[in-house]
Amino acid sequence: MSDKTMTVEAVIGRVESGMTLGIGGWGSRRKPMALVRALLRSEVTDLTVVSYGGPDVGLLAAAGRIRKLVTPFTTLDSIPLEPHFRAARESGAFEVTEVDEAMFMWGLHAAANRLPFLPVRAGIGSDVMRVNPSLKTVTSPYEDGETFVAMPALRLDAAFVHLNRADRLGNGQYLGPDPYFDDLFCEAADAAYVSCERIVETAELTKEAAPQTLLVKRHSVAGVIETPNGAHFTSCAPDYGRDEPFQKLYATTPYAAFAERFLAGDEAAYQSAVEAWHEEQK
Repeated sequence: MSDKTMTVEAVIGRVESGMTLGIGGWGSRRKPMALVRALLRSEVTDLTVVSYGGPDVGLLAAAGRIRKLVTPFTTLDSIPLEPHFRAARESGAFEVTEVDEAMFMWGLHAAANRLPFLPVRAGIGSDVMRVNPSLKTVTSPYEDGETFVAMPALRLDAAFVHLNRADRLGNGQYLGPDPYFDDLFCEAADAAYVSCERIVETAELTKEAAPQTLLVKRHSVAGVIETPNGAHFTSCAPDYGRDEPFQKLYATTPYAAFAERFLAGDEAAYQSAVEAWHEEQK
């Protein structure tokens, strides 16, 4: 069993323009923001992004890095609609495939199981079929004869997820209230990269937490990256909550000005700039 620890820069070095990138988390919760910020420092562009969208999508959209977005929503939770995504969407900056949350989940399930599609009831009788004319339906071959949406697999070239703890082998643990389907993102990807608050010894993962918290298994992980505070400004419960004042700043600041102050340097520079801003608010 190999040591899969990597640096943020090494991970981004494996991401190429034109790839399909899955980003775990949910809205403004446990997003792999350190990896997203590193991606913004690179030249990678023309991405197809697959995400339960939050500021990951907002930042990449504002920076012009997205060619296509597949999502059921893009929100900051306490701010219902991600404003930078909204501006890019209204300007027609990229293609969007918007599907029901359950359809999205089954698309990840199909990819994780290497199936071309999975049947799902979600979407039937709704406008999701009208706005996505490429979607097909299938009829049950059994006596019920029911019609389902044939949700295509959401296959990913790479996936980024953020968890509370991980070991060097690639086992990842969540300690908060919800897994947010991060395991499916990893299993649906050709290469999955897990950032975490802290890398620990394998035995420590279950020393004070139940085995069920081991969400991501090493066989589906290509790299592990220790990024303390790496989900900021989204939440990473129980390690920290969402930085609501900073999120409000992000949501109300033009991207160019936000990037100039907070995204011009490396991750250490970002954390320092955030601390300095909080000091100014006191």
